[in-house]
Amino acid sequence: MRNGSESAGTVTAPGKGVALLRSPQRMTGLAVTLVVAVVILVFPMTTTTGYLLSTGVVVLNYALVATGWNFMGGFTGYISLGHAAYFGLGCYTTAILIDRTGMNPWLALALTPIVVGLVAVPVGIAALRVRGASFVIVSIAFVLILLLVSQSWVSLTGGSTGIMVPRAFPDLNRLEHHRVFYYIFVAALALALFVWWRIDRSRFGMGLKAVREDEDKARALGVPTFWSKLVAFVWSAVFTGLAGGLYALWFGDLDPVFQFSILLGAYMVLMALLGGVRELFGPVVGAIVVGLAVEFFKAEFGDTQFHLVATGLLLAVVVLFMPEGVIPAVRGLFSRFGPQLTSIREETAEQLAARQDAAGSTSRSDA
Repeated sequence: MRNGSESAGTVTAPGKGVALLRSPQRMTGLAVTLVVAVVILVFPMTTTTGYLLSTGVVVLNYALVATGWNFMGGFTGYISLGHAAYFGLGCYTTAILIDRTGMNPWLALALTPIVVGLVAVPVGIAALRVRGASFVIVSIAFVLILLLVSQSWVSLTGGSTGIMVPRAFPDLNRLEHHRVFYYIFVAALALALFVWWRIDRSRFGMGLKAVREDEDKARALGVPTFWSKLVAFVWSAVFTGLAGGLYALWFGDLDPVFQFSILLGAYMVLMALLGGVRELFGPVVGAIVVGLAVEFFKAEFGDTQFHLVATGLLLAVVVLFMPEGVIPAVRGLFSRFGPQLTSIREETAEQLAARQDAAGSTSRSDA
């Protein structure tokens, strides 16, 4: 027998009504995502300028490191300013395996996330015992330690002069080199986004988001908060290290001051906040904006530090006017012009009587 909402044609189930109201937003979001994906995939075929292709690779690298950072910051709310430690560790792991042992570049790249993940386990066990500002300080301390080690261990890392990585595609010219790595970065970013998406929709992801909202309550409800944070921390380090390994293969010339830079960690935070830390594509949107802005200011103002001033102003604007990020702000703007959902379901007296009669007849027939 049909239920009450089916027998009364003017009455709509609340869940169905919400779905109908949200479906235009979902379709719009899907359409925008497809358009952006097509633009990203087609871009290398539309230019023969090496600078533009290299800028595209840099932006994708930013997107990958920001997405990697968001495994920790987005899910748990723990802000790490020292995540460049895992980027630099990924760079140097790949470089050392290739240059010092003669290992195949792609085998070295495959081993790099594993090595970085193994290093992240004891670091996470120590760092995640504190919260808030203490966690930020610990994260910064770790990247500074790795910077000192990379500058002092000359026999392994090359010291302050850095290390050169042999080209993975020695037969390709510079333009084709950029184009090939552009698509490799796209594939790595797609993998990171897929893993983030799966976690976001899993029971484990629900536990992480509970930690983000209120860690003490989450623990009281039975969420294994420490081990959940540790798993998220390791995933974050793995993808950030993967970005570092790919950067080492693409760029080839490693400098410890740049690879273990606190500024890069600050960029990760800014990019994720700018797009929206709770959004799948939030770090990607932030990386596009920040990456293009940084490259523009560097091209216009050379070696000056004006890009740092611009980055600081951008961060201030985001915090003041878009605290949830660009994507939630745009979604909220569009929702103002669409159907409005209310917490009270409005219906006429006739509709209410019809629904009650239908529910009563259903219960009598079941009895």
